[in-house]
This record gives sequence, C-alpha cells and structure tokens, in this order.
Amino acid sequence: MNVREATSADEQTLLDFTNAIFGENWDRPWRPPEVTPALFQGKLVLLAEDDGAPVGFAFGELDPRGYAHVNIVYVVPERRRQGVTKALLGEFGSRALEQGIEHLTLDVATRNHVAQEVWERLGFSEWGRRLTVPVERLEQRAAGGESFASLHVQTDDLDAVEAAVAKYLSRLGGAGARVEGPRGGWVVAYLELADRRARDRLASELSNATAAVVCAIGIEEGAVVRYVLFERGSVVDEYQSVPEHFGPLPPGDVVALGANPTVVSRLTGAEPARVRAVARTAPTVGELPPAEELLQEVAEVLGLEGAGRG
Repeated sequence: MNVREATSADEQTLLDFTNAIFGENWDRPWRPPEVTPALFQGKLVLLAEDDGAPVGFAFGELDPRGYAHVNIVYVVPERRRQGVTKALLGEFGSRALEQGIEHLTLDVATRNHVAQEVWERLGFSEWGRRLTVPVERLEQRAAGGESFASLHVQTDDLDAVEAAVAKYLSRLGGAGARVEGPRGGWVVAYLELADRRARDRLASELSNATAAVVCAIGIEEGAVVRYVLFERGSVVDEYQSVPEHFGPLPPGDVVALGANPTVVSRLTGAEPARVRAVARTAPTVGELPPAEELLQEVAEVLGLEGAGRG
C-alpha cells in the first residue's frame, strides 16, 4: 500500500470519498458543507492506494502554532480494519513532525463509539469537549429569568433539619441557609444554591439524615416549574412543567417528568385527581400558566407552604 499527497488528477476521487463519508455518518445537528474542491484548498490531502487503486484518504491542516488537525479520515468499506487508517495517520504525523509540529488533533462524535475505540488504540486521548446549541435556544436561555427553590422536609423536628442543613450545605458550596417551620408538617429550608444538581444532592442528604420525605420545588430560569421528591435519599418522583425545556429527551424521559399521582399521594396525602389536574406538562412555556402561578398551584396540591422564595 502506498500513501501519497493527492494531486489535481485525484479531484473526483476525493469528492466521491467525501460524499461517501458524509452520507455514511454525518450526525452533526447542522447540514454538511457543500462538497466541492474548495474543501481541500490549503489542506494537506493524503491518498492511500493499493495496486494503484484508491482505498482511502485523509485531509487536514498543519498549523505552525504547534498542532496538526485532521478533518476527515475515510477508508472504503471493503478495506477497513486492514491498516489503511494507520497508514494515513502515520504519514500525516510524519508530515507534521517535519514542520516541527508535535501534536495531532481530530474530532469524533460522542455517539461514534467504534471510531472512538480506533482513535484510542492509536494513542489519542480526550482533552476537551466541543459543545453545540441551537442559537434560538441559547437566546432564550440567555434572556431567561431567575432560578430559585425551597426544600421541604416532612418532619416537625426543626432542630434536626437545621443541623443537617449546616452539615451538608458547606460541602456543596452553599451559604446563607434559612430554615423555618414546621408548616403543615413540613420544615422548609431556603438557601443560596443556584445549581439544581446541588439542590438535589442536598435534598437527598436531608432525606437520608432525617429519614423523612423531602421535596425540592421551585422555578428554573423564570419559566419552568420543577419538583423532585426524595424518600430515604432516593428520587421517587420528578416533575418538570416543560420536560424538554433544557433540550430534547427520549420519549420515555419526557413521560417520566410528568407527576406520578399515585406516588405523590402516598408521600404527601394529596388527592391523585388534583395532582393530575394541576401538575400538568406542555411542550412550551406559553402553553401553561405563568411559572409563579403554576408553582403555587402545585405546592398547594402537595400541601407545601412557603414554596419557592418563602
């Protein structure tokens, strides 16, 4: 097998190979670029041949600032797992070293596990993550409102809750907790933990420490009502008024973010029919009542006083 730098005579082969790889595994959330000779301008383009027949190619750029980046590696299906990729990348690496470049980078889709294994066997390691977001969603989030919540512990023992909050809050980077109650059989904690994962962790710890049911309930980004019910430290029910507000979810996860009236009834004494009627979900924020209003409606059904800001 021979690996050489492509020439203008190889143009159609390069275009065919590029169309093939885009058709085979393009999984980015935007459309692929137009496949024209302009894709290869200013790039290092290597072609692998066997007995004069092209079997694969790689192209990318050699950056004099210290790294080389491979845009695409493609091998025809019948020649995969026969060392073509190694040969292409080996030659690409040699060209980089000739220019004093010591590092080679490439991108791989998170769901392309086969490719990840190939690159890892060749010595590549992960050093960062490339993230993407639809611009419209980013604008919505950037203009989003305040997030806040309260933790409700199903107990009359105010001292036990205060002690547990003081013990675990500092570990999660929180401060300024206020514990009040009991109110209708629940002690309420208000605290400065903006991250909902940290709030959920604290709620889980409180449930373990007090052996009580705990409900974390509030509003995310001024738009979405959310609660999580914990029993013995584990999540037993979760509700989010707009399930896919933070991004697309599998259908099963969308269903799971609807309130479970049977579980809610067992833990709080709420009437299942009222839970079903009030804790509703929708595809968009505009299809539901204002978040503050919906929060109070849901809290009332669950028997929680002072939900949210207090």
